[in-house]
Amino acid sequence: MALTGRTALIAALGALVVGPILPGLHGVLAVEVPLLLAILYDLIRAAPVRKLRFIRSGDTSVRLGEQASVTLLLTNPSGRTLRARLRDAWPPSSWSTGEALSTSRHDVAVPPGERQRIRTVLTPTRRGDRHADRVTVRSYGPLGLAARQGSHSVSWTVRVLPAFTSRRHLPAKTARLRELDGRTSILTRGEGTEFDSLRAYIPGDDTRSIDWRATARQTTVAVRTWRPERDRRVLLVLDTSRTSAGRVGDAPRLDAAMDAALLLTALASRAGDHVDLLAYDRHVRASVRGRRAQDVLPAFVEAMANLEPELVEADARGLTATALKMARHRSLVVLFTGLEPAAVEEQLLPSLPQLTQRHTVLVASVADPLLEKMADARGTVDAVYEAAAAAKTQAERRHAADLLRRHGALVVDATPNDLAPTLADAYLALKAAGRL
Repeated sequence: MALTGRTALIAALGALVVGPILPGLHGVLAVEVPLLLAILYDLIRAAPVRKLRFIRSGDTSVRLGEQASVTLLLTNPSGRTLRARLRDAWPPSSWSTGEALSTSRHDVAVPPGERQRIRTVLTPTRRGDRHADRVTVRSYGPLGLAARQGSHSVSWTVRVLPAFTSRRHLPAKTARLRELDGRTSILTRGEGTEFDSLRAYIPGDDTRSIDWRATARQTTVAVRTWRPERDRRVLLVLDTSRTSAGRVGDAPRLDAAMDAALLLTALASRAGDHVDLLAYDRHVRASVRGRRAQDVLPAFVEAMANLEPELVEADARGLTATALKMARHRSLVVLFTGLEPAAVEEQLLPSLPQLTQRHTVLVASVADPLLEKMADARGTVDAVYEAAAAAKTQAERRHAADLLRRHGALVVDATPNDLAPTLADAYLALKAAGRL
């Protein structure tokens, strides 16, 4: 049972009016007894809560930052009209700040034996599964003085997938891939390393591409065309250890790495390459391999949805051994990890030669754009100290990147907004040079 604010207001006003006329117990009874009878009447006339029936439907997945709609079908089997306030409870991260109170509560009026659909809109702020909590109903009587209250467990799960904001770069990168593949009307066709076909010479073509034997067999000059390597293998390795938990802006580094990995996956699958995924810290957190080109991106998105950074040190030896087991053939291994000097020098460098002697290794790291802003700060003593600290951090990252390059790895160090397109450009450059 629950009493409303109207009940408290009537009791207070009654005490103020009757108190001076009938002070003492008689005055209290004169106010409270009628009010109590009215409350009992309200409770009797209120629709029962326990008999209500609920069925959920709606979205089961949504990208981070977008909206999901979940519908409750409420059935009132009783013989009384349901006048209620309903709360559809979800975890706090299912809404943006300040939206939960207004979005999760609904006023309903359902006549006897009828049904009503109640729509709850979710705007999740974190990846992962969001499970519906209880549905709490407060059923009011006709006078609005008292209400019956009860809860129902109506299960439902909405999986929040990575946002993949970098997909806006995909058309431009795909156009560049088509140029490399020789599928656009440009003079220099097919900049790859695999022989594609012969065609007639066009003024402006590189004379080194002329096939003199084919030319001798026909009346026109024949030119060899090339295409980028296909059916190569790419292994994306997400380091989910403590370094991936550092926040850059409003999101952890792991989210920026996932976004870049998804763009590279979409591009590589369109290029005809095989892409696999490994998420690792001290144990395998996610693994996707052997998927077809049309299935690989949805499979990666599903695998990444529930990944969270683990506050543990990475096991570089275990990561290397697992990556070598997954990449049995020569591959491009893209390792998303940090460039913290201690982690690079003590953990990654001793294990790196095992990867570089068999594979092309590209290390992708998320840089903090705040460092550049701090490095340029001047004017106060605090600003100068901040600039010095930022400059030292940047120098240490450059030193760590140089160490990786000396050990045969390629390095891409960029801010969250630039990491995905920069990594895609590095992949296209490797493909054009035939280094995959």
